[in-house]
Amino acid sequence: MTLSVYQRSPMCSGVTESAITQTRACVRPAPTARMAPGGLMVDFAGALRDAIQARGLGLERIQERLRAEGFSVSLATLSYWQTGRSRPERRESLAALAELEKILEVEPGSLAALVGPPRPRGRHLHKSQEAPSLGAFWSEQDLITDLAQGVDTRWDERLTRLSQHDRVNVGPEREEVSFLVRQVLRAEADGPDRYVVIVRLDELEHPLPLITAVRNCRLGRVVEHVESAFLLAELLFDRPLAKGETVITEHALHNYPPFPTATNYERKFRLPVREYVLEVCFDPAALPRAVYQFQQMDGQTEQVTPYEVDVGNSVHAIALDYGPGRYGFRWDWD
Repeated sequence: MTLSVYQRSPMCSGVTESAITQTRACVRPAPTARMAPGGLMVDFAGALRDAIQARGLGLERIQERLRAEGFSVSLATLSYWQTGRSRPERRESLAALAELEKILEVEPGSLAALVGPPRPRGRHLHKSQEAPSLGAFWSEQDLITDLAQGVDTRWDERLTRLSQHDRVNVGPEREEVSFLVRQVLRAEADGPDRYVVIVRLDELEHPLPLITAVRNCRLGRVVEHVESAFLLAELLFDRPLAKGETVITEHALHNYPPFPTATNYERKFRLPVREYVLEVCFDPAALPRAVYQFQQMDGQTEQVTPYEVDVGNSVHAIALDYGPGRYGFRWDWD
């Protein structure tokens, strides 16, 4: 996403179980293609995904058929093409794309027309293109790559994280009650229209959470992998951003009763953030025995710092120019 990545997923305060059920039914729509005037797909990655789905072929089968015609294209490349992480630009890749159109039984040239001009290379390459891979901070990297095929991640590295504030509320029974995130993002190119969130629950047996858009965004496609407790979701902006334009968004995650026990909160950063604020608020009836703030920048040893709960029954930590890496709080109840 990463994309910003969360572990654990509390429920917003004041949201009833019935309201969650109703909302869950209406905000998890089946993926739909985005169409431009004239019936053409808006982007190459989306058109390719839809063509593959309509043809009903797996990437391995597509690779085999391309190889049979003399074109060597890796599974990773095919995956990157349909997620928008890369696109065919070299002469060999464009030749393979022409054969791919035949395999997928789409109109000749229809996919190639959506590729667009070559991207800058060499010294003009955008620095974020050298960022860690999507699943760099997860042990399930291959799974995340597969799941990301169901959402549009192409703009993630064109959004600078200027500010982020995560707030977690812990209830009187030591349960995760609410979680809200506020982000300030800046577009580094024309066109970003969404932000992708990756969530993983610690408790595999607990239902996956419901994600809701709160401010200046709306929910797009949602991909769930129940067995591994992963959820990926698109947060769509009100309109595409122009280069240099900023947007402030808020979204929340909602768990289902019985709520999971709160023991930690962690955010993983694939891309750096200028300012990150993490706040955990405890109910006065359930204060932890000890709280520890931890952080681990990419390639470095984890650093752990004891924290005291303040008079407002909360703890907070602030990181500046942080990432890539992981950052969070963990606490002991007894």
